[in-house]
Amino acid sequence: MRIQITIGGQRFQSTLAESSTARDLVAQLPVTIDMMDHDNVEKTGPLPSPLSLAGQPEGADPDVGDLGYYAPGNDLVLYYGDQSYYPGIVVLGRLDGDAAQRISELDGPVTAIVEVQGD
Repeated sequence: MRIQITIGGQRFQSTLAESSTARDLVAQLPVTIDMMDHDNVEKTGPLPSPLSLAGQPEGADPDVGDLGYYAPGNDLVLYYGDQSYYPGIVVLGRLDGDAAQRISELDGPVTAIVEVQGD
């Protein structure tokens, strides 16, 4: 499954992994999320409802360009920097192409529209 994230007129695509957590995300779309910047590593913002953690590990060490879910905060996370292992992180998929680099250039808080990518 592919989703599109629009921030300030820029569009970013992401390919989701096959998991119950990713399916729960897709079921909530479309959503508009106000995202904060954390430590020049990630943009995070709360989802309307918690996502399933069935079959997921206790935590993860996301790579630059991963799309994630931070369960304790119910946050969608766009990783554009190096985040180490942290409990409660679930990797949902990957941002496509140069999305992580482009997101790293967006200063401060942003509003993201997340939707299933059309054909």
